[in-house]
Amino acid sequence: MHSEKEKTLGILAAIGAYIIWGVLPLYWKMAGDVPASEILAYRIIWSFVFMVAIIAILGKTKEVWAEIISIFKRPKLILAISVASVLITANWFIFIFTVNDGHVISASLGYYINPLVNVLLATLFLKEKLSRGEMLAVLSAAIGVLILAIHQGVFPWAAISMAVTFGLYGLIKKLVPISAWGGLTIETLIMTPFAMIFLLFFAQDAFMQFGLDTNLVLFGAGVVTAIPLLLFATSARRISYVMLGFIQYVGPTLMLILGVFVFHEAFDSTQLIAFLFIWAALLIFTVSNIIITQKMKKATLS
Repeated sequence: MHSEKEKTLGILAAIGAYIIWGVLPLYWKMAGDVPASEILAYRIIWSFVFMVAIIAILGKTKEVWAEIISIFKRPKLILAISVASVLITANWFIFIFTVNDGHVISASLGYYINPLVNVLLATLFLKEKLSRGEMLAVLSAAIGVLILAIHQGVFPWAAISMAVTFGLYGLIKKLVPISAWGGLTIETLIMTPFAMIFLLFFAQDAFMQFGLDTNLVLFGAGVVTAIPLLLFATSARRISYVMLGFIQYVGPTLMLILGVFVFHEAFDSTQLIAFLFIWAALLIFTVSNIIITQKMKKATLS
């Protein structure tokens, strides 16, 4: 059992991670007219630089370096981490592009759907069985997405793509035995050369040749990327999956509030009905997991 102090730290870390993720649309808007592809490249590079710096400051260099060397000696692991790198890079790009294209509500939808995608992935790849409640939750979410698709006239590709890429990324992270520090460092290390080549030879703007404000935002992209991922890893080890599931919805809820009240995106009654189906799915999903957890505890005690 986790101590109360550890549990409190886990809760605070999870809340911190999801608040940062929830308000990130405000941050990416500060990048001004920088194309999404260039923001992504800077995000990768400065995330890697930040990870190297923070690991050195915390005295974890030897530990992480040893882990990285051992990973590179195992082809299957490095292949899995490379796929994870591509998935998280795709997720970041879709998110930045969607937000800067004025669709923060679509971005929030993606992260609302994400837990349900995780359930489906667990069923398909980890052979975990869905409870009746989880089946009902997936059905309710699917109805919500279908309503949005019919209403908008197009399938919500951005939201679904964000949910699927982050879900697959999480699945690989679950299956690959690597620390949060080592994992994020290797992922950004793999993608950094491609990001540098893009910025130096293919980007429409010269490297970091923006105004001071924009350069600071791009440099800070590494910090706002790495910190919530590290906080998330900290929380996952200290609190239950159910509690983390509750806290998870802080992020997309903040995004939805920003989309409607700060960026004044359209949000009509049909969209509200669709989101009600998705919120109902999350409620069913969470309550179902609480009931299952309580039954397991009773069975263990008896």
